[in-house]
Amino acid sequence: MRHIPLGRTATRVTDYCLGTMTFGTHTPEAEAHRQLDMAAEAGIDFLDTAEMYPVAPVRAETVGRSEDVIGNWIAASPGNRDRYRIATKITGKNASFVRFDEDITPETFVAAFEGSLKRLRTDHIDLYQLHWPNRGSYHFRQNWSYDPSGQDRAATLDHIGGVLEAAQRLVEAGKLGAIGLSNESTWGTAQWLRMAEDHGLPRVASVQNEYSLLCRLYDTDMAELAVNEDVTLLAFSPLAAGYLTGKYLGGAVPEGSRKTHIPDMGGRASDRVDAATAAYLGIAERHGLDPVHMALAFTVQRPFPVSTIFGATTTDQLSRILSGLDTHLSDEVLDEIDAAHRAHPMPY
Repeated sequence: MRHIPLGRTATRVTDYCLGTMTFGTHTPEAEAHRQLDMAAEAGIDFLDTAEMYPVAPVRAETVGRSEDVIGNWIAASPGNRDRYRIATKITGKNASFVRFDEDITPETFVAAFEGSLKRLRTDHIDLYQLHWPNRGSYHFRQNWSYDPSGQDRAATLDHIGGVLEAAQRLVEAGKLGAIGLSNESTWGTAQWLRMAEDHGLPRVASVQNEYSLLCRLYDTDMAELAVNEDVTLLAFSPLAAGYLTGKYLGGAVPEGSRKTHIPDMGGRASDRVDAATAAYLGIAERHGLDPVHMALAFTVQRPFPVSTIFGATTTDQLSRILSGLDTHLSDEVLDEIDAAHRAHPMPY
């Protein structure tokens, strides 16, 4: 298990991160606690959650439950808090039932942060992320009709400055380690970095964007920024919400799978995704690789800093993932992946 720097901070984290977005619903609390133990025993020391979790679907009555589940695990044993670096997020207005369609402001940033501290039963959060930009985002398939022309640049910059000042106060109080972004763009990330450097405020350490064999929007401008500015990608959905396991191939919908709850799979279901998935499954089969292990290994071998977030509904699924975290892909496999990507560049 490799440890990599979290941005330009002194913190180092494993290049794999345990995702917890099903904790408290599809993954019952006792099983979630077992997963936390299993991942730590495998050497993983980084976990990700959010105030809006669990998801698939997000419901008003379950907001915060994943953090509660983690907090109960932390409280169960004095040493548990030290086993993980914890990342969580303020939702923003994309889940209006969290704070009624309000933008993230310095005040809501601090209030949400304190709420997460309470639910997590800890006195500090290692990485606190903005789940969505106030101005909107092209992520989650919004790129097909993305239109930034209505954005208010001055309002965006004022927002960034105010939130960074609030983050600075939390850092000074010893409650916050670093700040991160999610579902962000190159321009947006650059503004956060510029504001921090111009005013001596906390520097963005990471950006949590979707990244997998089937979703590679990060590969160009964001990758260049990440390398030159030391921003760590926290790659979410590295298994493409389960597509890269092969379980949805040919229109299959396994009982209890995410597709039974969200038929369009967050916009991932398309008439192109089967062919792309089959191409990657074929590469894995030819080289004797578990397709899950191949998909995850691909993400951490990219030429930019990355810690990949994986999640598992069950301990059996987690065991399969953990058994392959030392997988390293050969140049031959990577060449075949490159050819498949050229043939299937945007499956969804």
